[in-house]
Amino acid sequence: MINIHMLLRSLTRRARWAKVLPISKLWPAVLQTSTRSLSGNTYGSILEYSKANLQFKSQERLFRRKLRAIYKRYSEIPDDIVVRGRRHVYFEEGGSVYRMGLEQDEQNVEEVLCMDGGGHDEAVLQRVRVSPGEGMLAATLRPPGGVDEDTRCVLVRLGGSPAPPKPLLTLHRVFSFEWATDEILFFTCLEDLRCRRVFRLDLSTAEPEPTLVYEEQDPEFFVEVSSSRDRKLLTVNCSSKSSSEVWLIGCSTPLAPPRLVQPRLPGLLYRVEHRDRRLYVLANTAAGREYQLLRAPLASPSMGNWEPLFTPAPGTGLRDMELLRDHCVLAVRTPGGPLGLRAVPLADPTCVSTLQLPSWACAIETRPDQMTDSESLRFLLSSPVRPPVLFRYSPRENQLSVQEDPAGPPVPHYHTTRLEAPSQDGTMIPLTLFHARAWGDLKGAPLLLHVYGAYGLDIHMGFSPEKRLLLEEGWALAYCHVRGGGERGLGWHQEGRLEGKRRGAEDLAACALRLFRLGVSRPGAAALTARSAGGVLAGALCNQRPRLLRAVALQAPFLDVLGTMLDPTLPLTIEERGEWGDPLTEPRHRDDIASYCPCHNITPQLYPSMLITAYEADRRVPPAGVRRYVQKLTTATRVHMDRHSASGSEHASPSVVLDLQPGGDHFGPEDFHLSLEEAARHLAFLYRELGLAGGPAGRGAGRR
Repeated sequence: MINIHMLLRSLTRRARWAKVLPISKLWPAVLQTSTRSLSGNTYGSILEYSKANLQFKSQERLFRRKLRAIYKRYSEIPDDIVVRGRRHVYFEEGGSVYRMGLEQDEQNVEEVLCMDGGGHDEAVLQRVRVSPGEGMLAATLRPPGGVDEDTRCVLVRLGGSPAPPKPLLTLHRVFSFEWATDEILFFTCLEDLRCRRVFRLDLSTAEPEPTLVYEEQDPEFFVEVSSSRDRKLLTVNCSSKSSSEVWLIGCSTPLAPPRLVQPRLPGLLYRVEHRDRRLYVLANTAAGREYQLLRAPLASPSMGNWEPLFTPAPGTGLRDMELLRDHCVLAVRTPGGPLGLRAVPLADPTCVSTLQLPSWACAIETRPDQMTDSESLRFLLSSPVRPPVLFRYSPRENQLSVQEDPAGPPVPHYHTTRLEAPSQDGTMIPLTLFHARAWGDLKGAPLLLHVYGAYGLDIHMGFSPEKRLLLEEGWALAYCHVRGGGERGLGWHQEGRLEGKRRGAEDLAACALRLFRLGVSRPGAAALTARSAGGVLAGALCNQRPRLLRAVALQAPFLDVLGTMLDPTLPLTIEERGEWGDPLTEPRHRDDIASYCPCHNITPQLYPSMLITAYEADRRVPPAGVRRYVQKLTTATRVHMDRHSASGSEHASPSVVLDLQPGGDHFGPEDFHLSLEEAARHLAFLYRELGLAGGPAGRGAGRR
């Protein structure tokens, strides 16, 4: 399978985890960062927040109970940690990896890797790969709360003893890995958040030692190893933000040097799959530098031999590609937003079949246990408020059938409404709205907007129990598909990168204003959430339109773009120049970044209340930049409040909460309980700032 997001290799700099501060330690930070002033009476200010603290903790406990209940309700959703071998299916459960014969029942289950012992206590399973003959298993494990470089790859030899096999070897800092044979493993290692070298490990030798196979010289490129679906080839994928190249390793000749498909060219992005000695290429060689499907002989795979097979309609975003026995199936996002499938017959690519997926579907994920020579495709469909449903698609009949729906009885009725908002330059911005209330009843509903808009990636729209809880409590949830993301193809990303970054904030404002004008919520009842690179647009919006929203919740937000991109010693600065620009050598880039950078455009004004969650060990988003942002923001808000206090006008000052958690990664807590606490804290903050009771929104809700 080819995932289109991998074509825009981003290891996204911005978003994630650690231990959660007890609420008793969190709220003193509120006292320090809050700018509320009660007639200059400091004691009165602390007293008021002490009362608010008790209310906040009570609400957090309430939301923890609600979240536990809704997670339990959807605990049976299909598991995505499944690997299919020739004879067994491998799955993870309760801290161990098991396998079960394809022709056997669940009583014949064999434990093949225990993650609770052997120095891997409480390890979190990251990825599993089984060798072609199922003689070896490799799995990457990471301790809870660990960082990227803490990942270990454990190799075990399968078969023989009924007891779980002992680890044969442990490799450290492994990022991607694939088996070529039962004895030869290829892998990359993470070094300072970059992968630039590929190694080969031959277990048939007396003392196995990694051998360097490939080394990348360009610091803007990231290197990964992957396998073709038919297990005939391994690919070494070298990608920057604007270019890529692929090297091939034959699984039947793993000791031979890698062979180049097409040398990298400026602006050329491509990935390959293999079947019947032909390469199937996804490359941005169509009009407007958009993606299309091409084919080339394996013997001569360079660009001059690429034969176009299928080109999507303009404005269509390609999501995934899967090769079946007789068809290539492409998952696409149409210009209007819904997902669809395009089945291209390999024998006659002119006879393309089109199938529209259910209107509620927002995310698609191919099952990792997909058979290599299947005539049909299995995949999961979900939305932020609908748990994954397993479907099967037969391209020969062009039919879709439900395989498994964990929701059981029909879910409570809700609406998925797709809209467009005119941005400042006239561009229409897609917008997806989820709501349980009828359209005419949304005027007073609380609204939570979501934004990302970077790296050519779609905003995440998979199932979230927290979002389902908000929907059931009367909220409207809006996902803004702004420029800089990939929802409408590569051109959509190009319009929102480098000097186009300001457009993302304009698009976000347009989406909020469009909803308000249509009668959905109002500024005093609206909040925004973003994580990682989405924090750039959220912060820019708060500087430009501070009274458009009541509250903002940010997780590991990228807020000091200029300061970060001016420091080439940080791990991802050089790699991400293709997204943000190079302010060190390009004055124009420096001016562009300075014009929208959240940290460098703070002015004394009344900002929305903010909860900013950051992680001290986050190497993708340096906490120093988050601290600088919070310090500037609180100072500017204090200046504004002092001015208005002197003039006799009255304003309620915003809450500015920095929840700086020790340790951790960029993507949030892996531990379920810590993750639940963090989610409960965010919900309690939103309810408190919007003046909502802890029950269903709208019943007795007041305005602050």
